[in-house]
Amino acid sequence: MNREQSHQPLSAREAQADHWSMMRFLAINACVGFLIGLGVAFSLVWFDLGGLGTRVARSHTPFMVMFMLSVPMAFTFSGAVTASAVMLMPYKAKTQA
Repeated sequence: MNREQSHQPLSAREAQADHWSMMRFLAINACVGFLIGLGVAFSLVWFDLGGLGTRVARSHTPFMVMFMLSVPMAFTFSGAVTASAVMLMPYKAKTQA
């Protein structure tokens, strides 16, 4: 029978390792969401949806336009993916008796 089945409290070292694994899980999900957001932003421009790619190409500062488009979208996707990861975390099952 392992510790999760016996419902014994975690030792300090086990709790620290558990918290680090949860933080790693959340960081990976945040990075994946950030990359998805960047991909969506660049896809909007690449496929010229709504003439967005044409407007960016004709801009005096296309790099600034892309930055202002892609970074907020990437942070939004990052937050959404991280929030869904928090809701799916298995932590509650480890602590319930």
